[in-house]
Amino acid sequence: MGENIQPSAGFSSGLAVLLNGGENSNTTSDKKKKKNKNRLISCCDDFGDQSLDRTLEHIFDIPCKTLSYVTSPIDVATVVSIIRNHFWKYHVNFNNAAGNGDGDGVSISYDGYGSSHTVVTIEESSICGDIQVVKPPSLLESTKMFSSARANACVWKGKWMYEVTLETAGIQQIGWTTLSCNFTDHKGVGDVDDSYAFDGKRVSKWNKKAEPYGQLWVVGDIIGCCIDLDHDQIAFYRNGAPLGIAFHDIRKMVPGLGYYPAISLSQGERCELNFGVRPFRYPIEGFLPIQPPPSCSYVVTHLLNCFSRLLDIEFNHVEKLRSLKRFFPFEKLFDAVARGICEELFTAIDLDAFGIEYVVWGPLSSFILKAFGLHPPHDYRTLDRILNVFLEFGGSVVMFEHLLDALSYFCKTASMILTECPYTGSYLYLALACHILKRKELLVIWWKSKYSEFMLEGFLSRKSPNKQDLHCLMPYVWWPGSSEDLSNEKSMALSSTALSEAVNVIEDKHRDLCRLVMQFIPPTSTSPPQLPGSVFRTLLQKLLLKSRGSDRSLPPLGVSSNSVLVSLFSVILHFLSEGFATGELKGCMSNSRSDVGFLHRGGQQSFPMSLFLKNDPQRIDIPRLGGSYSHLAKSFPSNVDQETEMIQWEEGCMDEEETRATHLRIQKPCCCSVYDDEFSKTFQSPVRLTTKASQDHCGAIAERSAHVAAECSNRSLNDVMGDKPSSSDRLESDYIYFPKQQMRMITSECNVSSVMLREEELLDAMLLLYHLGLASNFKQASFYMSHQTQAISLLEETDKQIRDRACGEQLKRLKEARSFYREEVMDCVRNNAWYRISLLSRWKQRGMYAACMWIVQLLLTLSNADPLFAYIPEFYLETMVDCFHVLRKSDPPFAPAAIFINHGLASFVTFVVSHFDDSRISSVELRDLLLQSISALVQYKEFLAAFENNEAAIKRMPKSLLSSFDNRSWIPVTTILLRLCMGSGSSKHGESSTSSAVFQRLVQKACMEDKELFLIFINRLFNTLSWAMTEFSVLIRELQEKCKVFEFQQRKCSVIFDHSCNLARLLEFFTREIPQVFLSGADTNLRRLMELIIFILNYVASEKDPEVFELSVRRHGQTQEKINKGMILAPVVGIIVNLLDANVESDCNEKNDVVGVFASMDCLDTLLCGFQYLLEYNWVGPLIGDVCPSKLRQLEQLSALLINRAADSRLSEDGESAVDAATTDLVCCICYTCDADARFLPCSHVSCYGCISRHLLNCKRCFFCNATVVEIVNK
Repeated sequence: MGENIQPSAGFSSGLAVLLNGGENSNTTSDKKKKKNKNRLISCCDDFGDQSLDRTLEHIFDIPCKTLSYVTSPIDVATVVSIIRNHFWKYHVNFNNAAGNGDGDGVSISYDGYGSSHTVVTIEESSICGDIQVVKPPSLLESTKMFSSARANACVWKGKWMYEVTLETAGIQQIGWTTLSCNFTDHKGVGDVDDSYAFDGKRVSKWNKKAEPYGQLWVVGDIIGCCIDLDHDQIAFYRNGAPLGIAFHDIRKMVPGLGYYPAISLSQGERCELNFGVRPFRYPIEGFLPIQPPPSCSYVVTHLLNCFSRLLDIEFNHVEKLRSLKRFFPFEKLFDAVARGICEELFTAIDLDAFGIEYVVWGPLSSFILKAFGLHPPHDYRTLDRILNVFLEFGGSVVMFEHLLDALSYFCKTASMILTECPYTGSYLYLALACHILKRKELLVIWWKSKYSEFMLEGFLSRKSPNKQDLHCLMPYVWWPGSSEDLSNEKSMALSSTALSEAVNVIEDKHRDLCRLVMQFIPPTSTSPPQLPGSVFRTLLQKLLLKSRGSDRSLPPLGVSSNSVLVSLFSVILHFLSEGFATGELKGCMSNSRSDVGFLHRGGQQSFPMSLFLKNDPQRIDIPRLGGSYSHLAKSFPSNVDQETEMIQWEEGCMDEEETRATHLRIQKPCCCSVYDDEFSKTFQSPVRLTTKASQDHCGAIAERSAHVAAECSNRSLNDVMGDKPSSSDRLESDYIYFPKQQMRMITSECNVSSVMLREEELLDAMLLLYHLGLASNFKQASFYMSHQTQAISLLEETDKQIRDRACGEQLKRLKEARSFYREEVMDCVRNNAWYRISLLSRWKQRGMYAACMWIVQLLLTLSNADPLFAYIPEFYLETMVDCFHVLRKSDPPFAPAAIFINHGLASFVTFVVSHFDDSRISSVELRDLLLQSISALVQYKEFLAAFENNEAAIKRMPKSLLSSFDNRSWIPVTTILLRLCMGSGSSKHGESSTSSAVFQRLVQKACMEDKELFLIFINRLFNTLSWAMTEFSVLIRELQEKCKVFEFQQRKCSVIFDHSCNLARLLEFFTREIPQVFLSGADTNLRRLMELIIFILNYVASEKDPEVFELSVRRHGQTQEKINKGMILAPVVGIIVNLLDANVESDCNEKNDVVGVFASMDCLDTLLCGFQYLLEYNWVGPLIGDVCPSKLRQLEQLSALLINRAADSRLSEDGESAVDAATTDLVCCICYTCDADARFLPCSHVSCYGCISRHLLNCKRCFFCNATVVEIVNK
């Protein structure tokens, strides 16, 4: 078994060279120290004066004067003779040293290879479910919901271990079991007696039941599973770090009936098992591998030690060893000795066919890494000499294939260590792999390997840290406004800078590797030969095809790791944004220029239509804006030549001339502006963090519904809003398109470029990579940003309570809560810092901004070209929108909010306002995404100004918003209208006037010009508010009955209350700006409005348990001063006062008189009680609103009038006689108030005109017989 070399020395533990009697130095500085003197070594401090004999004796570690006077020429035969006749004489015990002793305590089943060799692997007969071998020997994947299996070896005595490398980080139970554990579809390892498992996804250990244990695991973790049968214990290790003893006092077993290594995997989970066929990555002292090492490993180790001493001689005495004593040139000696060693090495490997993997992954990889050097500057010369020697032997092909596979694996599992920055993580293995693959013959070996794709994915992998890893990488944490030691700010800045440099050097090597693949022209006998870039294109297409669906909650089988997608995205983004850095790739790319990045060239832009229209099996299942490809091909066939047609446009042609910012103008876009560097200097500290509501770096409109918009955008309330009443179908909108002369179709000049890799292809792949990989990472980063804001608020509130109420048991609880909140904040700060470091470096933001510009102009251009627009993949739009908002919310900000849109992305506003209700976009989710983008942007005055200055927004947005208010989109539409019309009325919550006077006039104008549209909107608004208040009242009643507030129900109550307040505020705005819709014509709208007011007042005023109400509408961390009944009562007051004012000013008849309608309501006493509640309510508070005394006096006067009318009504009723039967027949049987003066045709049922008009707003059928109503006539 390989012994561990400490990671601090730069070698992978478990891959060390077995040294006989001592440890060699591992660093360059150590090489310059004096040599370890072994009793078998003939050495001298000055080798330059030694004879050839003594030099050879030192190299082969044999006693002094073993070799007689060497007279024959030193050639390979002489060296081989020395090795066989002398070297092995003093190293005769290698067979015993290589094995596990006599193998006592372990039993391995026969595997069919022969009695001389047994392999520990998964026993096929034990598999329950379906476990596939993805890559031999033991990379496994479960294709069933829950699959289990055990190995073909068991242990019953001694201390044993095996390693599990996680390819995915979901639910897996790994550990040990006995034959008595019968696997089922629901029970696996750890679910029964004598079965023990660890699950890092759920951070639990399992033995019939789950108990907390260990740490959260991540992709690339190596879990060591150790069983100590001498002390009856089982323990687990994560990347060599102990997780503690998991199980004590396990049952002792008898020979042949021991504990088997076993795993249980949920669907899609992958892991790789190593029972000893390779050296352990993290061997644990005292524990043996179940699979004994091959006998040749000891031979190869000693031969490579000889090779190392040969290299050390040259390294330490390069000047003196030009020639040895007797004038023998050292170069000849080196060539002869190196070739002789390699001849014996490959002979030993050939004798043990099963040992080459162990040898390459262990002693050989350690030898090459040591010769290469752990840190720059690397010893490329020495490495090249080693490679030259190895390549002379035929067995080197398989050896190098295993070596590249090993380096790929090391990249995948390497963790970052702060003290080794910037050359930490996968850097060393990537640098070595890049240098090896610079040789054409070795690149061919990689390309011909059937696992070349796996290797490339391994090279591009980058292991993510978990909570404990982040604590080691960022031991000190600081955030603005914290009470932490100020020195923590500097310490965190230093660690963040070091990690940023480490990420940069790794990404640089990723780009070097991809350049090599792009330049590679594979040898082929076919004609014509492949062009540069073809191999990279093929691998990229396969990876994207394999990763299709990785963005789903339950990804399909075999998807690539998220880190691979992220790394490849970064590589392509750098190529397209920063250029290729060298001219070497000029011949690999069609129309490429290495000096300027593709995304920043400006001028005339073009895009090949074949990327959208080609019937490519790898892309045909990608959803398009107009639906599926097969549907579009049948319904809207395109007459464009897919192979030769290009669409062209001028950069910035979609923007206004006076505000246009392009790469070729004086006014540059944000990504290339002069201010860019100056602005970034302001935020150089990587520790800059947001606090509270400052995440968007622009003046936010202080409003609680901003939180609501965030919740709506992540679709967290689908279930909450699922039972909302339906409304009539949406109206068709007229779409505004840009002049067609801004776009032109051209024919490609040559067909050679279609074969070569195009930059547009890379852009297309990059967008898909973002959609599949980056989007989920940014979503998680957004969660940590919002959670950090909330945790800081709770921490500050707890600190305040500790200062104010420092006493007894309550103080103890507050301190415990503070400790918890502080830990939450620190965790969020570390995660936010890591996401900034790994995903949002400055050059990446620059490239993402340019990509947003490029894509939005492409989409706007194609929106004029039917049916091409329908063929655009959905991920183009999704990536553009998501990328835009990531940059908008980045911290530190990419650009000042005032110019973020205006200098380059003005066309983004044009696109979202033009297409959020575009029927050509078949996916309602995508249209919602555009609508939610508007909702997010108009919250900030800097972005709101961009809408006010946008022609498309001015022309289309008001009417489109009114028509889009339906049972699906009412939440974002309400939020948008509220932002545009806020700052007026009684419910503005003390905020400054940040509404848009421009859009207030436009909304009012749209309502007046299209009265039918406005009436439909008002009807939907009434329905929605009625449903929301009803739902809210039901939820409050349920909470009161249960006498306990549950988190989900409380959150649901809070959100619905927010929406109810917002809808009421909209009604307040329309009663103020367009009161005639309520005061003129039929009184249906006025009566419905009065009914809503009475319902709200009745519920709020009669609330029996005010404390339950307040607790239900407040979210965690919010105080009563911020959230209370005044939020819904203030707009009610505003609505009543607005109607009273308008009633006085307008010339209305008695039928629409506000006081008269109020007085005619059946529940006048309830209404009067509600008015009295409003008059007595405590309106003092910073966020309640501007309910001034004059408005309350108007309300008091209305109440007095209603009391007088009620008294008159009662006197009139006392004087009336009972209504006879004939009169009763004439009364409407729906409201029992008005005469039945309207008849439905053709069914002839009768009702009052008011009831039937109100009913037909939402349903066109008779409410008696359900027949379709064709006409209404007077009775």
